[in-house]
Amino acid sequence: MSANEDQEIGENGDPKAFLIEISWTETYPQTPPIISMNAFFNNTISSAVKQSILAKLQEAVEVNLGTAMTYTLFEYAKDNKEQFMENHHPINSAVNHKGELPRGWNWVDVVKHLSKTGSKDDE
Repeated sequence: MSANEDQEIGENGDPKAFLIEISWTETYPQTPPIISMNAFFNNTISSAVKQSILAKLQEAVEVNLGTAMTYTLFEYAKDNKEQFMENHHPINSAVNHKGELPRGWNWVDVVKHLSKTGSKDDE
């Protein structure tokens, strides 16, 4: 039987907040826990940033192998959140549940466009 726990790293509304989920098996802590960032909460974080965070957490796992480390990993993530997310540039989160952008997301604001271009009558 495996168990898991997740933790939001960062305050609610923080653009650099992320969620990590740690699952552990019956042989934990002798075997490393499984760390995931696949939560929907993280859908605006690029896979490169997620991979970077997971790699850093994996280093902490190896240092702590053999000891209970869930709390340690969550604290490590909190302490290093800014560094972990330094290359984070939010991916457009206006996508719907199918991963599609909403209709009209790239429409030009006609009034703004015309005010910049002016009309031929101005000459």
